[in-house]
Amino acid sequence: MTTIEKTDKQPLWLQIEKQILGVSSGDLEAGKLEQTVADVAKALDDTGHNVSRNGGNLLQLRRALGERIKVGKAMMEDFNAAVSALKLEDVTNPRSATASLTDGLKDTWPVLSDYDRKVDILNIVENTRLDLYTARAKELGGEEGIRYLIGDGLASEVIINRMGISEEEFKRVDAAVKAELAEIARVKSLFEGAEGKSVEEKVKKLINENVTDESMIEVCGLDQATIDGVKKAMEEELKEKQRLAEEEAAKKKAEAEGPTLENIPNDKMIEYIESLREIMEFADKEADIRTMSEQSSIPKAIVDVAVAGPDELDKLAEKAGA
Repeated sequence: MTTIEKTDKQPLWLQIEKQILGVSSGDLEAGKLEQTVADVAKALDDTGHNVSRNGGNLLQLRRALGERIKVGKAMMEDFNAAVSALKLEDVTNPRSATASLTDGLKDTWPVLSDYDRKVDILNIVENTRLDLYTARAKELGGEEGIRYLIGDGLASEVIINRMGISEEEFKRVDAAVKAELAEIARVKSLFEGAEGKSVEEKVKKLINENVTDESMIEVCGLDQATIDGVKKAMEEELKEKQRLAEEEAAKKKAEAEGPTLENIPNDKMIEYIESLREIMEFADKEADIRTMSEQSSIPKAIVDVAVAGPDELDKLAEKAGA
């Protein structure tokens, strides 16, 4: 297994392959090979890797140059071409993409299958994935692009940096996305909680819980025709409830007002009139008279006569035989 020198820079094997990419076939001829080794080693020293004075690292460089001579081209030519050919759908799973990439090159470059190199290649694939997702997000543009990256689970700082947006803009879109996800979870819970009920009953429950048609269709898989049918039935049901409520209200109002003049027997009429006259001795304002008469269960029809004029109650009493 190839040993990679651990630095905070690119791994040594990758730096070696990048340097070899600039080496021509002529530089690898017998008379020039040692000078090429020295030149490449010096260039690698400048990147922070100790190659010129490190036997192990120098041996790694010689082996890489040997593979370059054996194959007839630089490894990075094939590697870069393979990475550039990756599409968005190829990198959904970076580990799987890394395995596919190294498998495709292993016949020519078996060293790429070394475990340590696969770790580095995985990092390259993950960065490529970010580049592809960012490119797609920028194609979508604006809020839609930000939502696309949030949906992919990228960290907030990655999205902010790659999309060139403010933290406030990210927070606004992120809050909207979270609210939508919470609503989806709520709708799913309501729908699953209605298990065992008819489709119509489920739709009715969702409507009563203020679930939108769009959510019922997208989250619950319901169709618009069914939703419209339930809404129409609920409207008819509501109208019937309103009609019954109005009838009940009218009935209660009639009961509270008491019978009409025609339906009051003369003896009861005289009794009501006497009670009303007593009330009028204590109250002279119509509102007070009506309130006290209602408390005494005097029919509204008689009260209406009494407040119509000073002589009207006497006429009603005379008609009743008082």
